[in-house]
Amino acid sequence: MPELTAQVAPAVAARGPYPLAMRVRDELGELFADAEFAEAFGTRGRPGWSPGQLALVTVLQFAENLTDRAAAHRVRYGMDLKYALGLELDDPGFDASALSEFRTRLVKHGMEEKVLDLLLTALKDWGLVKAGGRQRTDSTRVLAAVRDLNRLELAGETLRATLEALACAAPDWLTQAVPVREWAERYGPRTHSWHPPAGSSRSQAGASGACTASSSANPSRP
Repeated sequence: MPELTAQVAPAVAARGPYPLAMRVRDELGELFADAEFAEAFGTRGRPGWSPGQLALVTVLQFAENLTDRAAAHRVRYGMDLKYALGLELDDPGFDASALSEFRTRLVKHGMEEKVLDLLLTALKDWGLVKAGGRQRTDSTRVLAAVRDLNRLELAGETLRATLEALACAAPDWLTQAVPVREWAERYGPRTHSWHPPAGSSRSQAGASGACTASSSANPSRP
């Protein structure tokens, strides 16, 4: 843990509710060692992000209901995430694609359960779960939930980019075809700045709402 991060982050966190990410670091220590993922991540080639750190980001990403872009943004600007990951305060973080590549490697090498197994072992050692107790989730569900959030973000970004292109190519047609002000309020900001709805039913409702709004536009071509 960098000395400056260890000093500044707790001092700032003491002014309000202590962040979950920092509690994880304080109480559970280093949950995911890189050696546990050595089978999926070779030592040759250009250096990449630590698989142990990406595993922790994935868990926290699921806990906070974040897309890959939003999680990467949190790591870049969130002091609590830098503390949890043991980063310098000025660390620029990573590109959002690193999380998708990490999940792909886990699946390719049959290591979907590795993150959950390591987490459960740590929780058991600390007496936070009982041996033989029922498991409330699994790694496959965690990965699937994150995948669905990113698909929802992709749909929103596609609509936003399409409107921007139409605004340049056919502004008069766009004004007549869609309620520009309403669409600007919804799709003006980038999707990763939204907080996605919790639960699959609410996510599906949000996606359906976007499709309904899109299909309600005048179908005549510009």
